[in-house]
Amino acid sequence: MKIEILGTGCAKCKTLEAVAKEAAAKVGGFHQVVKVDDVVQIMGYGVMSTPALVIDGVVKSSGKVLSVDEVVAFMNSKN
Repeated sequence: MKIEILGTGCAKCKTLEAVAKEAAAKVGGFHQVVKVDDVVQIMGYGVMSTPALVIDGVVKSSGKVLSVDEVVAFMNSKN
């Protein structure tokens, strides 16, 4: 599973990246967590507010820092 954190480096973006890494460890298995800070790539997802969470190419959340449990729920959902 590829997990992308979209953001330009603000404190909230860094927090969401740490939360995503913790969630990936909690779920177990191999999950790639990638920080995307290129504005052109971020705009390519249609995201207007960061931080944003993208799982396997699908934007799951934008504009807020999620909890570990919220990220785990997105990782476990099939949608």
